[in-house]
Amino acid sequence: MNRVQVLRSCLRNAGLVFSRADYCSLAVSSSSSSCVSSPQLPSVLTSTTVFDYQDNCVDSRNQPTVNLVAAKACVGSSPDEILISLAHDKVCNNIEASDDLVDKLLLRFKDDWKSALGVFRWAGLRPGYKHRPEAYDMMVDILGKMKQMDRMREFLEEMNRNHLVTLNTVGKAMRRFSGAGKWEDAVRMFDELGKFGLEKNTESMNLLLDTLCKEGKVEQARAIFLELKSHILPNAHTFNIFIHGWCKANLVDEAHWTLQEMKGHACRPCVISYSTIIQFYCRRYNFSKVYELLDEMEAQGCPPNVVTYTTVTVFLAKSQNIEEALQLTQRMESAGCKPDTPFFNSLIYLLGRAGRFQEAVDVFEKEMPNAGVSRDTSTYNSMIAIFCHHGHVSKALSLLKEMQTSELFNLDGQTFYPLLKSCLRTGDMNLLSQLLDDMVKKHQLSLDRSAYALLIHGLCRANKCEWAYHLFEEMIGKDIVPKYQTCHLLLEEVKLKSMYDTAEKIEEFMKKL
Repeated sequence: MNRVQVLRSCLRNAGLVFSRADYCSLAVSSSSSSCVSSPQLPSVLTSTTVFDYQDNCVDSRNQPTVNLVAAKACVGSSPDEILISLAHDKVCNNIEASDDLVDKLLLRFKDDWKSALGVFRWAGLRPGYKHRPEAYDMMVDILGKMKQMDRMREFLEEMNRNHLVTLNTVGKAMRRFSGAGKWEDAVRMFDELGKFGLEKNTESMNLLLDTLCKEGKVEQARAIFLELKSHILPNAHTFNIFIHGWCKANLVDEAHWTLQEMKGHACRPCVISYSTIIQFYCRRYNFSKVYELLDEMEAQGCPPNVVTYTTVTVFLAKSQNIEEALQLTQRMESAGCKPDTPFFNSLIYLLGRAGRFQEAVDVFEKEMPNAGVSRDTSTYNSMIAIFCHHGHVSKALSLLKEMQTSELFNLDGQTFYPLLKSCLRTGDMNLLSQLLDDMVKKHQLSLDRSAYALLIHGLCRANKCEWAYHLFEEMIGKDIVPKYQTCHLLLEEVKLKSMYDTAEKIEEFMKKL
């Protein structure tokens, strides 16, 4: 049995935790040679591929630390193999782990649980470094998001042994259990709060009820509440959770009844209570009911706030009632309700949707600065989308550059997607490659299923099916399951290119869907 096999066996036996001595022995043995070779690159990769793997793997002088570690994390098909790759790498052994580095790596791999867990283990074994509780919580969220529920349970057990479980941890686990259709496990976590050293109180009860209601289990949440309310006092937030849950379940009469129930528990309905029901009617474009509730709020001494008006404005715009939406903004101003950043973001959105390009630009360039209202990531994202939609890609890129050179913005997928679409539409593959490179290397953003689908479909239309297939493989390697439509489109394209071996691999994968 060679060195890698021995180490891999130890990893399986040890589970998640290693001793410092184990790590040090890994580091020493790796100083002479690396036990894991770089992966063989597929022959279909060209200079326009998303990642430049040769650059990724070696030069520590020219790349940020996060990119070096991330590149090494690509070596291996399991968390154990990724840990081995990192532990036996000379450059990685000279890297000092930090909270910032770990946060960026986990953000980079938020849709790739294997790499995330591998780098998490590696960082936890670096000399002088200890993970913050927030990093453990991020890892719980990643495992749950990727439906690795058994691994998430094991991870929670490890955290509990080290007294690291907080109510925030429990909340993340509850939401992921419910999102995976295992709402009973979410309830079980609440029942076992004492095991984690946490209390059953109003805050933790609300956390459970909110989790269940958001996953459409409002009736189950109601039954649990009836059992608990005799020894855990509800508050206004408790009832607002139910109002949201009933509206989500299309049971608006129960939501109205909950408004009355609040009063019976000495909890006064607030703006949130009414605004939730208003949103329900907005989604059904029942604006007569919306206006009734707006009037009722005024009569009850609970005037609508800017969030309420923003909600109604957005849905009026969606229903093509642009003039009515703009009139509502005047009603808001007359009521002395000052616009804020989300309101202006919504105004820009509705003007863009209505094709009123110059008015949207004026709101962005003039009205917001004149009102002393700051722009945020959503503001820029909306304007980038509007510029791209109207063919002003250079202006969109200028806004992107502003965001990249400022520390005020957290760029996300929505920042880049309109630009990616524009590149695919115009056939600018060099710009597409640069944007993807910026997303992954500069901003530590991971591609999700919708982003992969956008790229694969667009590249197939652009006659770049080799690149599309590389992304397809990358997607599967991250345990992100593509839609059948994506597989079928790619299959047809590779057949047209006479890539029969590739077509056979896609067909084999499609049989598993």
